[in-house]
Amino acid sequence: MPRARATFMSCIAILTGVAVARADVSLNNMFGDHMVLQQGMKNKVWGKADPGESVTVSFAGQRHATTAGPDGSWHVFLDPVAEYGGPHVLAIQGRNRIAFEDVLIGEVWICSGQSNMQWSVKQVNDPDLEKAAAKFPLIRLVSVPQVGTQEPRWNFDGKWQVCSPETVGDFSAVGYFFGRQLHQTLGVPVGLVDNAWGGSSAEAWVKRDKLAAHETLKALHERWLKQEADIATAVKDFPVKLESWKAAAAKAKAEGKPAPDQPKKPDEGALKGNHRPGNVHAGVLTPSIGYGIRGVIWYQGESNAGRAHQYRTLFPFMIASWREEWGQGDFPFYWVQLADFKAEKPEPGDSDWAELREAQTMTMQALPQTGEAVIIDVGEGRDIHPRNKQDVAKRLARWALAETYKVPDIVCRSPRYKAMETAGAKIILSFDHVAGGWRPFDVPEPIGFTIAGEDRTFVPAQAKILKDGRIEVWSDAVAAPVAVRYAWADNPVCNMYSEAGLPLTPFRTDDFPGVTVGKQ
Repeated sequence: MPRARATFMSCIAILTGVAVARADVSLNNMFGDHMVLQQGMKNKVWGKADPGESVTVSFAGQRHATTAGPDGSWHVFLDPVAEYGGPHVLAIQGRNRIAFEDVLIGEVWICSGQSNMQWSVKQVNDPDLEKAAAKFPLIRLVSVPQVGTQEPRWNFDGKWQVCSPETVGDFSAVGYFFGRQLHQTLGVPVGLVDNAWGGSSAEAWVKRDKLAAHETLKALHERWLKQEADIATAVKDFPVKLESWKAAAAKAKAEGKPAPDQPKKPDEGALKGNHRPGNVHAGVLTPSIGYGIRGVIWYQGESNAGRAHQYRTLFPFMIASWREEWGQGDFPFYWVQLADFKAEKPEPGDSDWAELREAQTMTMQALPQTGEAVIIDVGEGRDIHPRNKQDVAKRLARWALAETYKVPDIVCRSPRYKAMETAGAKIILSFDHVAGGWRPFDVPEPIGFTIAGEDRTFVPAQAKILKDGRIEVWSDAVAAPVAVRYAWADNPVCNMYSEAGLPLTPFRTDDFPGVTVGKQ
């Protein structure tokens, strides 16, 4: 009788398609034809299969075997490959076989942030020329779609493409120009992963539980708990409000009176948006975490400018969290400082954008293997998306070439304020990284300095470059100065460069409380 029942159940399973059939081995879409694997690294390869299924991965003479775990997940690590190039075949054998062709060994970079990283080649300066010249078959591109969720996704809808005039137009312009510079300078294959999401806040790129456990950043988590509860309550109450309105509208109509305003359906968009803590991390970043990379380039901050003081903690915390989760040590992380934007104001004043730039600069002292591309000269007052992404990418590429790849004679660091001393009614400033001396732009006199006394009221200042490279700053309106600021505005008028062509990093010598202190 038991034997007959087993036969009967097997027949039913076959007829009804009950999941006794074995699932094919599958991989995360970071793996595919035309992919680039990071040179010199133990690259992780991962996917899914049936629990307990044997999986073998073969690549460039290597062979690695593993068994899928209870949840069907599996992974192996490839031995490091020292040689650049290819093409190779990455083969995965389980109950089925998958083979990815045209796999290269090269340099892989994540291109992340908000809209200024997302801004595509077809949207920037000279898109026709850039697309026509994009004949670089050793540059490979993959984009991750924008999905906001609290549930970590293991995969995404996307695939690697060979860089060509036909494929480059929709790709991140900063990412592509950065990768092109690396490829042309180093002569190696380059893989670029674009996962930027316009308008995204930095807290959306961090795991929610990590924010909740942080001593100060938990305020972000708690603020959102209240917002989520309010949305849930509004959704629950809406049907009742709608029925009440219908009754009131019918009554008003019967009495010949105007109907009351219909209640609006609650907006749940924020729950899937790119400001909610953890949303972008779970929906966009998670599928690529663990893929072999050399580093990250980042262009974000506009959405956090109103909470710039908080960014001093949030930004380095985000970088450290990514490094921990990737498990590849302190990989290079280079970012773009906010550009000049909004109306130029001749008089000095407070600026949340200036404070955000300061927070970005401070991150270089907080973490190793980090660098900042200063672009205070590249922005457009009328547009938050400056079209000159070529210079932005070059300044990022300088960091990678000089610091990561150790290419000689490449200058990457913008001049940065070092120290000040008071000399009567003047303040004398010294700086680091003034490669080759100063080159003020357009006019010989330094422009963009302000000065203040004990009253903390800043006024426009005169400035002079001394023979030893220090800068002397003063104003006849300030007899006893205590502080100097440079380019401290949303859209400052300033003109200081090193001879290497890199702009002086905006700074202040004071630590007076800013306008974003305490904002959560």
